[in-house]
Amino acid sequence: MNQKKSPEKVVREIKRKTRRKFTAEEKIRIILEGLRGEESIAAIYRREGIHVNLYYNWSKSFLEAGKKRLMGDITREATTDEVGHLKRENERLKILLAEMMLENSEIKKSLADFIEYYNNERYHESLDNLTPADVYFGRDYQILNQRKEIKYRTIRQRRINYLNRKLELSQENNKEIA
Repeated sequence: MNQKKSPEKVVREIKRKTRRKFTAEEKIRIILEGLRGEESIAAIYRREGIHVNLYYNWSKSFLEAGKKRLMGDITREATTDEVGHLKRENERLKILLAEMMLENSEIKKSLADFIEYYNNERYHESLDNLTPADVYFGRDYQILNQRKEIKYRTIRQRRINYLNRKLELSQENNKEIA
């Protein structure tokens, strides 16, 4: 939806977009010219095309920064040797962090594998030789009943095998005697 802007807003927007931006060096030059007193402040801000308040704001900031610097309130710039040392230290720490993250992911994978084994494959004597997953999902009674049935059939089959073998041996002994 296109709304018409008032002419004042259009002019203000154009001024804002075309506003001159001063570098730090230009600001310092203008402030120092004013501090020298060779020409009036009014002449300087008219010549530079700035508002008087802007000049005084820059001047105040400039003098406050100088005051802080002389009082030792601001930190000094790092030397190239210090920067190089910090960069090397940063790289070393990045490599160390990457190694620790890799080790951490390997540990997490190993732990996940162990938990999977512990819960789903490893039989626990305290759980009647069932896995925790079997108990948790309610398969324990079914598994224990199957084991009882297998045990019963195995014992019965062993008994039959034992009796058959005993019968064979007694028949062999009877043949040898006769």
